[in-house]
Amino acid sequence: MTETKTIRVIRGRRPKVVVIGGGTGLPVIVKSLREQNADVTAVVTVADDGGSSGVIRNYINVVPPGDIRNVLVALSDLPELEKSVFQYRFDTSDAFFAGHAIGNLIIAALSEMRGGIFQAVQSLSAMMKVDGHVYPASDRPLTLNAEFTDGTTLAGEAEITAAGKHIKRVWVTDSNGEVKPQAVDEVVQAILAADVVVMGPGSLFTSVLPNLMIENLGQAVLQTQAEVIYVVNIMTQKGETERFTDADHVRVLNAHLGANFVDTVLVNIAPVPSHYLDQQKYNEILVPVRPDYAGLRAMGCRVISADFLKLRDHGVFHDGDKVASEILNLAFQVGTMKKRKR
Repeated sequence: MTETKTIRVIRGRRPKVVVIGGGTGLPVIVKSLREQNADVTAVVTVADDGGSSGVIRNYINVVPPGDIRNVLVALSDLPELEKSVFQYRFDTSDAFFAGHAIGNLIIAALSEMRGGIFQAVQSLSAMMKVDGHVYPASDRPLTLNAEFTDGTTLAGEAEITAAGKHIKRVWVTDSNGEVKPQAVDEVVQAILAADVVVMGPGSLFTSVLPNLMIENLGQAVLQTQAEVIYVVNIMTQKGETERFTDADHVRVLNAHLGANFVDTVLVNIAPVPSHYLDQQKYNEILVPVRPDYAGLRAMGCRVISADFLKLRDHGVFHDGDKVASEILNLAFQVGTMKKRKR
């Protein structure tokens, strides 16, 4: 179902869309938005400490590059061969480089050369002919912290997801413990100047919220006149969103920023075929997120429900093209009155 509100049409320019998140969902959405002629800015989490990104981070203390690498490729105009080289991951038999993606090593090297991840990514964006902007959420590596419902706490994204506990709240700290985490000014200004700001799809506590917990970034999301959209995950996630409805996801977002700030929610209504999901390969994925339209409306959300489902490789994903189309429909229908902040 779709609820409406007063709109105006943006004419004569590409709509400005800021997408905030991390993980596998972010590059899918930004790639489709780019292909549908949006002016895309991707704000990428820097609190990941797992996989190749985590190993590189531990050795040379740079912002984890994996999510940034994938978004750069998604927005790049380079030929496929060059992009595949950037994405190439060394075989496990190559002891020294085992598991590392070439792009991660390049980003780490440029971070040292340019004195930080932000300028490194801007240089690499030019080299890779990126159509849009890729902004690390912070120029410094951050640590994700979580309090669980049993009162215990943990630090580190990998440790949090491996704990198998239910998360109550998260926050971020500077990995060196020296300064309060801040987003660079370009991130804040992009959010304030956007027509729409999109959060998700992605892990609620470990991909979306780490960005919003950077104080000036979260405040920019509260202050922007843009339409704020949340793309609800199709499936619940073990240890993060077990038994969550779509409204529960939004309640957690609102609680972390202390306001009902989500304007529109995109909800998948296409059924997931039983026994399609490979539970061994996707062992964190549980069951489809249950709808709670009344709960969403009570928080002031417009609901757009449609078939956003894409099935591939025995996994359950969002169809990037369908999600991007809805986002751009909203971008061309920005409210005429100053948005009421709740």
